[in-house]
Amino acid sequence: MSTKEEVLEKKSTKTKTQKENEIVLYNDDYNTFDHVIETLIYTCDHTPEQAEQCSLLVHYKGKCTVKTGPYDDLEPRCSKILDAGLSAEIV
Repeated sequence: MSTKEEVLEKKSTKTKTQKENEIVLYNDDYNTFDHVIETLIYTCDHTPEQAEQCSLLVHYKGKCTVKTGPYDDLEPRCSKILDAGLSAEIV
């Protein structure tokens, strides 16, 4: 009988921990689905399907994360969302 020995190596990896920020879009009683969808396509580079899914989540759940990334990328996008009359914030 032979004994096989398995060696597990412990790898130490250094990862750059950069906090991912999120743009959270909130529901309101003023904007239409079409306006929300068009705004998400324009500001967040969503496909029409992604934008529609997000708009439905916002409608039924009250809020939805619509974009994640570094703050420097999200800040101008969030400003455009706010300029379009939607309610959003970066968290």
